[in-house]
Amino acid sequence: MKMPILDHFGLLAPHYDRLASFRRGERMAELLRLPTQGSILDAAGGTGRVAQHLAPHSGLIIVIDVSRPMLQRAAVKPGLLAVQAEVENLPLPRRSQARIVMVDAFHHLRDQDRALAEMARVLEPGGCLVILEPDIRRLGVRLIALVERLLLMRSRFRRGEDIVRMAPRLGLASRLERDADGSAWIVLERQTDS
Repeated sequence: MKMPILDHFGLLAPHYDRLASFRRGERMAELLRLPTQGSILDAAGGTGRVAQHLAPHSGLIIVIDVSRPMLQRAAVKPGLLAVQAEVENLPLPRRSQARIVMVDAFHHLRDQDRALAEMARVLEPGGCLVILEPDIRRLGVRLIALVERLLLMRSRFRRGEDIVRMAPRLGLASRLERDADGSAWIVLERQTDS
């Protein structure tokens, strides 16, 4: 008999914005080269805690996540369109998104290779994808990874360098930047002629 999957994020949804506030909006806007006339996808964006900071920089912000309780919180924030789906199977047309952002979520993806390929598929020429991930080499992050494993979450943390190495086969230029706390900013760009 298959055990039901516990919706950890559904349980956290009422408290998530307070527990995981986002204070890097200016840095994110800079790396995404905002503003943009095109739409922005917040992949695995949960409650829209990041997307709400980007809303003034775009006409349309789409928040995609698998957790319905998280998306219910995103749906009430001004300027956000909440869509329930897996990042591994984005319900978006090819090359339809000017910018894509993913914050503190890459390690939660069921199939990281497929999710990255899907984000590359929907990124338009000249577009930019920014992934922000914690540094697994830091003790605090390793402790979080252990707790998530004990809670039976499917987390699989990767170093920023490992994510950057996935980009060339998808036709994306890449670079890695780090914050003082070691967090990795993976910046992936589709050239205008590709």
